[in-house]
Amino acid sequence: MTVSTSSPSRADGVRVVTVDHPPVNALPVQGWHDLADAVRAAGRDPAVRCVVLAAEGRGFNAGVDIKELQRDPGHASLIGANRGCAEAFAAVYACEVPVVAAVRGFCLGGGIGLVGNADAIVASEDAVFGLPELDRGALGAATHLARLVPQHLMRTLYYTSRTATAAELHAHGSVWQVVPPADLQDTALALAAEIASKDGHLLRLAKAALNGIDPVDVQRSYRFEQGFTFEANLAGTAARVRDTFGKEG
Repeated sequence: MTVSTSSPSRADGVRVVTVDHPPVNALPVQGWHDLADAVRAAGRDPAVRCVVLAAEGRGFNAGVDIKELQRDPGHASLIGANRGCAEAFAAVYACEVPVVAAVRGFCLGGGIGLVGNADAIVASEDAVFGLPELDRGALGAATHLARLVPQHLMRTLYYTSRTATAAELHAHGSVWQVVPPADLQDTALALAAEIASKDGHLLRLAKAALNGIDPVDVQRSYRFEQGFTFEANLAGTAARVRDTFGKEG
């Protein structure tokens, strides 16, 4: 099962949406759409006042399923992945209630798009964040990395495909709390429960108000980035770089 949700009967008003797509939570096209649907459904539920976005397995998210793109001789999978990522990121950002991301292990590529659109981030000590897009024949999610780190660090991380640790992001103020891996779920749930203890109507108004004063339209900005991904594919550059995936060393 790629995406699951906790029972809607939680008394604290918290809904957990969990991604579980072995081996590394690199989601296929349908997985991104399933995640978007789950987050939207949770936000629409009047009994829910906060959503926790979590993951099972080896890490939080490894982005798009590159092998799915490699198997497609045309552009259908690329277009599907572009649209699916845009839908999932937008669902997190526009979720009617706050979203807390619980990040463990690697958070790469599309994972940055998810946490960069979340309202709060709790991370385990082993969490790392980065955009290996230039090593994967793609572009995108700089919009969201820029919400996690300062501009010049974002650019350096993007150009080098390096990662930043949870502790480094905590120092920049984008990660709320860094905890041992065994404490991640409980810590994220505790933060979500604290948020959910507020009046549900006011929380929804607050989410809409905070989105309304954002200096950057994240959805339009991300779609702009995706246009360059498609350009790289039409030029043949993306396929040439993407074909080296899994062959490093």
